[in-house]
This record gives sequence, structure tokens and C-alpha cells, in this order.
Amino acid sequence: MPEKKSDGFSAEERAAMKERAEELRAEGKRGAKKAEGLQAALDAIEKMAPDDRALAERVHVAITTHAPGLAPKTWYGMPAYADADGKVVVFFQDSGKFNYRYSTLGFQDAAHLDDGDMWASSFALLKWSPKVEKQVVALVRSAVS
Repeated sequence: MPEKKSDGFSAEERAAMKERAEELRAEGKRGAKKAEGLQAALDAIEKMAPDDRALAERVHVAITTHAPGLAPKTWYGMPAYADADGKVVVFFQDSGKFNYRYSTLGFQDAAHLDDGDMWASSFALLKWSPKVEKQVVALVRSAVS
């Protein structure tokens, strides 16, 4: 029977990520680099305070599920997700990083969020909910379209 989901990664999700890292390492040098990026992102998430970690874990799942072409890595010590050229498209900044009252989901210039002459490139995150998940998924899908 699968373990109940909490606000963070389930045991099954943790096991799947470890398996994926091993698969990448087995692919050789290129795969090993991807595995290192994934592990670095997961380690950065693990170091966060519990509330930030729970948000970062859900963001990680949303991005890796809905934008599998983005590779996890760290960027300035934050979990980030890069395109095939290695350019960061989206990142997560925990509230504890700079003692902010909210975490941030940010997009870099490689993201395809353009909307006229002005558009948002970062979003405050306080709590995870189905509504927030839907918004994050839509932004991520747009960013990689």
C-alpha cells in the first residue's frame, strides 16, 4: 500500500528520484552530469526549513512531471531547471534564503512567458494547494513551449 502523501515527497517519489539518478549515472559521462545536477537540486531542497522544503518538493514534482525536458541543477544554491542549452528557465528561491516572508518561483529570459511589452517573471509562493499547482503547471508549460 503506498504511503500517504504529505506536503513533501512521498517515499515512492524519493525512491523514483534515486532510481532516476542511478539510471543517469549509468548512461555515462553526460548522464552522470545530469545525475549530479539532480542530486544537487535535491540536496538544496533537503537543506531548507520544513515549510520551504515542502513547497520546493511540490514545485520540483510539478516541473519534472510537466517539463521533463528541463534538467534539475542548482543556481546560486537554489534548485533550478535548465533547458538543453544549459540555460536556467525556472528556479525556486526559498523564503529563508534572504529572510523573505514568501518563497519565489522565478523565470529567466529563456522562459517563453512573453506577453506584450511587460509580463511577470517571478511569483510569490506561500502555500501549496491544487489551485497553486494548476497555476505553476500552466506557467511551466508556457515557459517551455
